[in-house]
Amino acid sequence: MRIGIVCYPTVGGSGVIATEMALALAARGHELHLLSYDRPSRLRGGIAGLQFHEVAVTAYPLFRYPPYDLALSTRMLEVHEEAKIDLFHVHYAIPHAVSAFLARSMCSNGDLKFVTTLHGTDITVVGSDRAYLRPTRFALEQSDAVTAVSRFLADETHLMFGVKKPVDVVHNFVDTERFQPADHKPWYERENEERIIMHASNFRPVKRVADIVRAFAAIQKQIPSRLILVGDGPDREHALAVATDLGCQHRVEHLGMHDNLEKVLPTADLFLSASQTESFGLSILEAMSCGVPTVSTDVGGVSEVMGDTGILVPLAEPEMMATAAIKLLSNPKQYAEQAVATRKRAIECFSTDRVVSQYESIYERVVG
Repeated sequence: MRIGIVCYPTVGGSGVIATEMALALAARGHELHLLSYDRPSRLRGGIAGLQFHEVAVTAYPLFRYPPYDLALSTRMLEVHEEAKIDLFHVHYAIPHAVSAFLARSMCSNGDLKFVTTLHGTDITVVGSDRAYLRPTRFALEQSDAVTAVSRFLADETHLMFGVKKPVDVVHNFVDTERFQPADHKPWYERENEERIIMHASNFRPVKRVADIVRAFAAIQKQIPSRLILVGDGPDREHALAVATDLGCQHRVEHLGMHDNLEKVLPTADLFLSASQTESFGLSILEAMSCGVPTVSTDVGGVSEVMGDTGILVPLAEPEMMATAAIKLLSNPKQYAEQAVATRKRAIECFSTDRVVSQYESIYERVVG
């Protein structure tokens, strides 16, 4: 097929999955056209069958905010006409699904099909805003197919928007060949038993990175450990300030943005997630694929990802997170079992081929 994929280029889950989708589909022989306002961080060059199209937005003094949605709809129509696109797959509802509908409306024969994938905050935060609720609902109803990355998110979509269109649940995926366990010894076999605890995110308030630091402050009092923070965002300085206040700043290392997360995650002994809401939890899945157990808040679709391979704790309870982590990092037998189980679940339930095949079936259904 000739497929157009629209996404944000940022390091959030929707942009990562959309880019990995494009790479995987191109590898399976499809012709891919990736559209965004900047080159996505996960996009690798020199991939046969994959072309990137930048969406240029004209700055004009009259506009307080450049109308990206209009520029995107025009670019989608141009690529549709030039490349004879069979369908577009838009990731994140606002404004991508609305732009897709507008592109279809401008199409001479109206034959522009699009699939919308919901990733989480486009529904639970942005879409629920009064200013965006009605256009989001309209765009979903106009989509030829709608998918959500978890059952939790599919249920939330029906509940919040009253969407009558069925929502297919297609979980996110991970390249289990790239994200593999490291060949170094686990903490209980090393001479230096210092545990490496890791967190990776975009450091937005919803990720509650300060709670990660609070949990770590309690952990490092009981067992020798270091906290590695990967990523960047508005809450970075607050999280580092909390570490200073709690006297553990010398054991906290901030790596910033990292393009090769598959080289960093395997070095961890434990992954922590303290999110306030998480429709899926892609970083958790990538840690699982590396054989790294996770302790996470029990929110959204996290339990669908982890199954019984990790430990879930209540939201905003860093002390409980610390207790769970200490218990796991003090029990070699339990730790070894969970490390094997996380890797096995990632392979059996969330491998690239398994999930991309589900999307291909939806594409075939839409194209007819």
